[in-house]
Formats: sequence, C-alpha cells, structure tokens
Amino acid sequence: MSDVIRNIDDLPGVGPVTAEKLRGGGFSSIEAIAVSSPLELHEVADITESTAAKVIAAAREAADIGGFLSGEEVYEKRQSIGRITSGSTRLNELIGGGFETQAIVEAFGEFGSGKSQIAHQLAVNVQLPVEQGGLDSGAVYIDTENTFRPERIMGMAEHMGRDPREALRNIHIARAFNSSHQILLAERAEDLFEEGGSRLLIVDSLTSMFRAEYVGRGTLAERQQKLGMHLRQLHKIANVYDSCVFVTNQVSAKPDAFFGDPTRPVGGHVLGHSATLRLYLRKSKQGQRIARLVDSPSLPEGEALFMVTEHGIEDK
Repeated sequence: MSDVIRNIDDLPGVGPVTAEKLRGGGFSSIEAIAVSSPLELHEVADITESTAAKVIAAAREAADIGGFLSGEEVYEKRQSIGRITSGSTRLNELIGGGFETQAIVEAFGEFGSGKSQIAHQLAVNVQLPVEQGGLDSGAVYIDTENTFRPERIMGMAEHMGRDPREALRNIHIARAFNSSHQILLAERAEDLFEEGGSRLLIVDSLTSMFRAEYVGRGTLAERQQKLGMHLRQLHKIANVYDSCVFVTNQVSAKPDAFFGDPTRPVGGHVLGHSATLRLYLRKSKQGQRIARLVDSPSLPEGEALFMVTEHGIEDK
C-alpha cells in the first residue's frame, strides 16, 4: 500500500461528498474500489466515468492490484487459503479439505436435501480455531426464505462444547424480502468484513427471490443481469476479504429429460460459470445425504455420504 494513499479519502478526485457516497454504496476500502468498474462508481458516486477510471487506477496502484503473477506466485498465494470443516470427514475430502476462502461454493438440491443444514453448521464451524478446522471468525447470514433457526445453531455449538450464546453473537443475520433488498444486504455486509470480524458469508437461498420476481421468458435477461451483478459483489467479498461465500440454490424440473436426473439448478449459465465449486445434494436412506461434486477448477467429480443428525453434519 502506498505511503500517501491510506484510505478512499486520499484518492485523487475523491472529496468528502464523493467519499461519503462511495461508502454508502459499499465501496469503503481501497481494495473494493480497485476491483470495481467505472460504471459502478459512476452510478454510486455520481461522478463521470472518466473520473471514476482515474480513481480506480489510483486505487489499483495503491493496493498493488492488477499486475501479472507467475504460476509459482499464485501457488504460494493459494497456500494461505483458509478452509472451514463441514463436520464430515468424507465431505471434507470430496471438496479438497473443507470449504475454502476466496471462493463461492454453491450447494443445490431439492427441499430437505441438507443445504440449510450445512449453512448452519458452517456458521458454527467458522468460529472454531484454525487447528480445529475453523477460521476463528464470525459469519454473516443473509436469509431469503426464513430458514435460519437460532435453536439449531445453539444445539450444534453445544454439541461441540462451545458456548451457544457466544456462537449466536458471532453470527450477523438479516432477512431479505426481495432481490433488491438482498443485493443491498450483500453490499452492507462488506462493512462487517472490512472490520475483520467475519470470514464467512452465507446466502440461503441465492436465487429464490429472483425466481419469484422474474417470471416468464420475457424477464429472463433482466433477471440474469441482476443476478450477475449480485454475484460480482459476492466474488469481491470472497477475494478482497479472503472469505468463504456459501450459497444455496433451488432446483427446477427439466421436463424434456428422458434419462438421468430430471432436476437442474436455478440460475442458468450466469451462476454456473460464476460459482467456484458446485455441490449437488440429495436425500438417501436412513437420514443420509449424498453430496456430488459436479464442478470444480481443480478437483475431480465424485460423491460423498454424510449424515444430518440432531447434532449437525456428521459422518455415518
């Protein structure tokens, strides 16, 4: 970081009024501005796109963002990535050791397949010390379907020998009532990550609001554009704040599928290409769940069995 530019107020072309608008729009750090686009700053701070481009260029120079790295440097950087245990050894092995930071992990499946259960478990497990599979940090939980249950958190925490009340205090929850509100909450969540107390963002579920509000083929383009903007915000949180973003997703029926599984995740190619890692969850026998890794940049496809019990996510 530059000796002169320490915060957004020091950026050339950013006065007190502009700085206030930027912070109000979720751009409260040098790094957040460095990875933004001129159009985003233009819309949020009411400055020209040419001025916005200069502000971004200065932020990138100050934050040392934008240069090329060697493959070895990228490898060394990835060694510092954190991982959150799922509670299941088999599930951890499937996804390379746990839910990793600097990534968006999507879990999709039918009702009751275990998506929200994993979300609750991660909100507890992220608080564990690093040596126990956590990140010694808090969580931010955006609830779009009224699925968050504090009693479930307390039960999981107590089973792990942790203070249930303390576990709840380390989770910040907000209920989203429409897609615009959901996007706004993600922007405001960035303040919590900037403070350094959180390294896990959960959106449960990512697509339910978009699916309910944008009905019919005529609205598909607008829906996907808005969803894409939301995903860019989530990627920024994951990368700038070295955090894990865990999102759940619904499935829809594919009536023209004569063979194989007739379900497919909502969100189309926008979400399919954006998620770093995708897990397909489905029910099995005797309380078991099957997790199938369907997409990862570095891991092979595979499956793992895990249990959803009164204590949380466990091995059989």
